[in-house]
Amino acid sequence: MTLVGFLILLLIAALCGGIGQSLAGFDLGGCLVSIFVGFIGAYIGLWIAQKMGLPDFFTISIQGKPFPVIWAIIGSAIFTFIIALLRRAFTGRGD
Repeated sequence: MTLVGFLILLLIAALCGGIGQSLAGFDLGGCLVSIFVGFIGAYIGLWIAQKMGLPDFFTISIQGKPFPVIWAIIGSAIFTFIIALLRRAFTGRGD
């Protein structure tokens, strides 16, 4: 993968992570955190889709590497929601 392809992949992951955090109603951090949440969300979303037998749809291919946009957004929202619940349980507040 070239540098341009990698940067595009990071941008798409950041957008998916940001949208997922918005849907969950909780912000975990800045741009780098959104990239991380986007990638983790893609893995979580694909895992859930495979376990439930759901199809892959709206997958963007960047230099031969597929990135499941919809599942990344759904997985990011789930991941953010879980982190928000854990933070609230351990700290007693939702900051």
